[in-house]
Amino acid sequence: MEQTVEFAPATGVLSLIWLLVAIPLASAAVLLLLGRRADKWGHWLGVLSVAASFVLGLVFFANLAGLESGSRSAELSLWEFIAVGKLQVDFGLLFDPLSGVFVLLITGVGSLIHLYAVGYMEHDPGRRRFFGYFNLFVAAMLLLVLGNNYVMLYFGWEGVGLASYLLISFWYTRPSAATAGKKAFLMNRVGDAGLAIGIFIMFATLGTTDYGAVFNGLSGLSATTVLVLGLLLLIGACGKSGQFPLQAWLPDAMEGPTPVSALIHAATMVTAGVYLIARSNPVYTANETLQLVTVAVGAITLLMGCIIGAAKDDIKRVLAWSTVSQIGYMFLGVGLGGGAYALAIIHLLAHGFFKANMFLGAGSVMHGMHDQVDIRRFGALSKHMKITWLTFATGWLAIIGIPPLSGYFSKEPIIAAAFEREVAWEAWVFGLAALLGAGLTAFYMTRLFVLTFHGPARWTEDNQHPHESPLIMTIPLILLAIGSVAAGWLMSTSVADWLTPVFGAEQAEPHGVLSHTMITILSLVVTVIGAGLAWSLFRRGTALEPQPAGVVVTAARRNLYTDAFNEAVFERPGIYLTRALVFLDNKGVDGVVNGIAAAVGGGSGRLRRLQTGFVRSYALSMLTGAMLVVGAFIAIQLGWLV
Repeated sequence: MEQTVEFAPATGVLSLIWLLVAIPLASAAVLLLLGRRADKWGHWLGVLSVAASFVLGLVFFANLAGLESGSRSAELSLWEFIAVGKLQVDFGLLFDPLSGVFVLLITGVGSLIHLYAVGYMEHDPGRRRFFGYFNLFVAAMLLLVLGNNYVMLYFGWEGVGLASYLLISFWYTRPSAATAGKKAFLMNRVGDAGLAIGIFIMFATLGTTDYGAVFNGLSGLSATTVLVLGLLLLIGACGKSGQFPLQAWLPDAMEGPTPVSALIHAATMVTAGVYLIARSNPVYTANETLQLVTVAVGAITLLMGCIIGAAKDDIKRVLAWSTVSQIGYMFLGVGLGGGAYALAIIHLLAHGFFKANMFLGAGSVMHGMHDQVDIRRFGALSKHMKITWLTFATGWLAIIGIPPLSGYFSKEPIIAAAFEREVAWEAWVFGLAALLGAGLTAFYMTRLFVLTFHGPARWTEDNQHPHESPLIMTIPLILLAIGSVAAGWLMSTSVADWLTPVFGAEQAEPHGVLSHTMITILSLVVTVIGAGLAWSLFRRGTALEPQPAGVVVTAARRNLYTDAFNEAVFERPGIYLTRALVFLDNKGVDGVVNGIAAAVGGGSGRLRRLQTGFVRSYALSMLTGAMLVVGAFIAIQLGWLV
């Protein structure tokens, strides 16, 4: 029996949910429009605006929790946004259990990243502009998760894309940063096109883009239409979340300042795709093929991210590929459906804590090592940066899934759910992929941790004085470390029930090919093996220059040749096609136009020569014309001309 999706109207305090978006948006406008007049205090306005949204989010969340489970939603229509023929779209917001947890994640972790950025960007002359872009990003992300229809989601979706471009290419005078920003923008446009076409299909087939009306109308669509719609939404999700085959932009986004990396890769932009699929769960639940494709994308991406991350030496790029891999686990979860939807959201929330913790920790290391990013040239930093070392260690243990830290409670259930696929071969393939990913994650994250903080010092001459970061940077690290320890257990006991109104009551799962106890043991075993292998290989350091490697390591260093594939299949043919079109335009279209103009100009010039100004010439012309006319009449009369 299908369940009708309905949302309750916003009343009381919940009618003020528009402030969540308005406050950071207004702050961004002030910071960007006032210019240098706001340089002295603009960064604090940026921090306070996001913190204010977090406080309001807590108030609204508490009010929502006070409602009965079946009516935990608040839908607010602010004004008529689009009214063209049959297309009627309101500018509306929806605060329900799913958007509520995202609001707290975005504003809570975002506030800590903003506070950290005050110290990190202290000496940057563009700090005020940076916080303006930062606030614009947060406002767009909040609109994305709070919109009550797909058009509002798309509006925030494009805002996030714009703000991410501005932040990734913030240091635009660096060619690498400018290129990374353009790469992120263009690759996201591919996914955005898929999402846009999906929204067009919704309106063409259902006449609406509102969540409730779309979900309730799915039963009237053919299986093919639902499949196409879901695949288009998946393309959009892959682009924004850096999933295969649109993952290449995400590691290059490391060219932006480290707080940008933490905000994009931990709590906001990369989670947008997971939110889109989770919000569209009725679409994916209605088609098993959609679920299978989503699970396959997640499995491929999580393994790809692990393999490539193990071969990188840039501390931020290792963490970037780790994000690609961990988002793959989330896609695996939302693709599995049923109770795994909530598991994916739990892992997303836990990931927001420990990944933000590690990105900011990486920034702290760079701050103390004169912006060095090569982990081969670190070592022994645990003696000089104790707070950074300790907080980073909590993130490391959390992401590899060591109990009782958060990653254990969020990732291990997804692995178990993968082994519970109804089709046996799917259970084995996706379950083993998730299990192998856990071992590889333990390996490359332990490699990162050991080479950075332990072993002999391998510093270069220009950064031989590592030091701890100031308090304004270490306080967010400590708070995020606490979340990395406690968040998983706390959320695993409550979030699933909280999200029941969105995903429905958890159904009894089929018996898996392996028992839960066996899966837990195997997860811990492969994790310990992966971490132990990395510790034994890298505890004494590593070579300072790249060494000859085998086929797998060489491929991993080259991103499994995905960039080469994109260049060969899309970039170069696109360049050649553009050049051909330009040639056709210049020589063809413009050539025809210019040729006609030249012919008219030349002909008129020749005709102009006939205008001599002599009467005898004109009289001769008239006589000749008259004779030709008379001759033609005579020829017709004689039958010479028909």
